[in-house]
Amino acid sequence: MDARVKKAVLAKIDEAISSTAEIAKIQQSLEHIPVGSQDDFAFGIAIGRIYNSFHYQTRRALKRNATEDEFAEFLDILANKAGEIRSALKQR
Repeated sequence: MDARVKKAVLAKIDEAISSTAEIAKIQQSLEHIPVGSQDDFAFGIAIGRIYNSFHYQTRRALKRNATEDEFAEFLDILANKAGEIRSALKQR
């Protein structure tokens, strides 16, 4: 993965971990939508925001879509940070 994209993805992960209040506000504004688990819903919001950053930064920095290898590296990074993201969301 390009270093610029990786840096942006890691920054977005750090942001998701440190700004759980923002995710909580999104969750509260959509609480009228039935979901199975509020924890899973918040985690999905965080993951969506991180994926969006990966996709946007790849397009912006590299002027193309991510390759399969780049996407696989993104998934590895996400898998390694998933527990930390979930823990931060539960602590809010």
